[in-house]
Amino acid sequence: MFHNHLFSPAVMFRNLQIILILSLITACNPSHPEKSASEEPVSPDQPEKAVPYQKDLDEILEDGKLTAITTYSSTSYFLYKGHPMGFEYELLKSFADYLGVELEIIVSNNIDNLFTNLNSGRVDVVAHGLTITSERKEDVLFTDYLYLTHQVLVQKKPDNWRTMKWSALEKALIHDAIELIGDTVSVRAETSYMHRLKNMSDEIGGEIIIDTLEGTTTTDEAIEMVLNGEIKYTVSDNNLASVFATYYPILNIDVPISFSQRIAWATRQNSPRLNEAINDWLSKVKKDVFYYVIYNKYFKSSKDFRKRVKSDFYSLNNQKISKYDDLIKKKAAKIGWDWRLLASLVYQESRFDPTAVSWAGAQGLMQLMPVTAAELGVRDRSNPAESLEGGSKYLHRIYGYFDSIPDQTQRIKFTMASYNCGYGHVLDARRLAGKYELDPDQWDDNVEKMILALNKSSNYNDPVVHSGYLKGIEPYNYVRQIFERYDHYEKFIDR
Repeated sequence: MFHNHLFSPAVMFRNLQIILILSLITACNPSHPEKSASEEPVSPDQPEKAVPYQKDLDEILEDGKLTAITTYSSTSYFLYKGHPMGFEYELLKSFADYLGVELEIIVSNNIDNLFTNLNSGRVDVVAHGLTITSERKEDVLFTDYLYLTHQVLVQKKPDNWRTMKWSALEKALIHDAIELIGDTVSVRAETSYMHRLKNMSDEIGGEIIIDTLEGTTTTDEAIEMVLNGEIKYTVSDNNLASVFATYYPILNIDVPISFSQRIAWATRQNSPRLNEAINDWLSKVKKDVFYYVIYNKYFKSSKDFRKRVKSDFYSLNNQKISKYDDLIKKKAAKIGWDWRLLASLVYQESRFDPTAVSWAGAQGLMQLMPVTAAELGVRDRSNPAESLEGGSKYLHRIYGYFDSIPDQTQRIKFTMASYNCGYGHVLDARRLAGKYELDPDQWDDNVEKMILALNKSSNYNDPVVHSGYLKGIEPYNYVRQIFERYDHYEKFIDR
């Protein structure tokens, strides 16, 4: 009979002893990679607390870029006739210039996530009309206030309100917040509007039912939902509601929901120097007429608001940049460019004005000179179709001169610079770049530096330079501004 001695009781006992001894030795070995007994195991359902993102003013200045998050709305940030606009946008540009850095704007897709984007480090500042509250101070550091406002109930008058008797009209509307008991008001969650409604329910001793809107719903859109009869009531800051009520008199905004409140931007709590810089800038800019011109443009001027709302080229209405979009799309397809990039160049040249004439005699949407136009077969430079045909053909020709440049974006930048100041000057800048050990195939931070340097005699008299003096700041800004505007177009306009 066969006996397996490996499984005999004595052998098994000895094996268990050996395993136990080895386990003790391993556990006492300080070089073992496992956690020590003093460390608490982390449950997969309870992740470790994230360390707060660290970045303040010094790092922003070193990077040379300020990143801000805002909303796409009729007051904060939008496109109008091909130009970026908005209260937050214009102030952010001013502050970035004050710091001497570039500005990157991120559009919030969900307003509920503004603080998450801030504290995770995706952005440096929340540039949105935030009501300063004690609860929010636990999460962020508020700047000094930009303006004061108060919350109002937004409701719609009956459709036939103009023909109604005054007494009937009065009866159809809410006149005091206490009348909202048992009624429904629609607002986004995690907003000062929702918190105010909850507090008001306690104050008036009756429940106001809160219908929670999606975080993607802007206050503008909530007001439009009231206009369209999709919701009965919403809440808005008075300055924004007043602009809408001026244009849409069917809206009633007479019922106050809060006392005066301070509206501000926010930074991370561990970015005190950035917060201080914003406050220093604010204290200066609020003493200047610039600030009040900007504020009045977006919150006081019903005339400006009416013009935008009626325009086909207001990005909150349509996916249009200009009346020449269809022509620009065709020409861009021929040369293989994103049509929004070509549109940005056209705006830079003429602001979409086919009758525009420069001091040097360039004319039309693409600002063609007479000699260039004749060479390209353009008979009437003021004709949009002819100008776009000739200008795009000329761009494509120049683009071919830079076929040795592998990166398409860099190649386009060389093309644009040449369109602005001439191919010869750009070649000079490339030769200078090679001489000073910069990359002649890289426009950014390389050849653009040499374009700027061509205004100095030591450079334009250099033997490698053939076309002489150039006021290089013009092509330098030309390329930068076109791509900066293109970045705005990408955010709002579909390809």
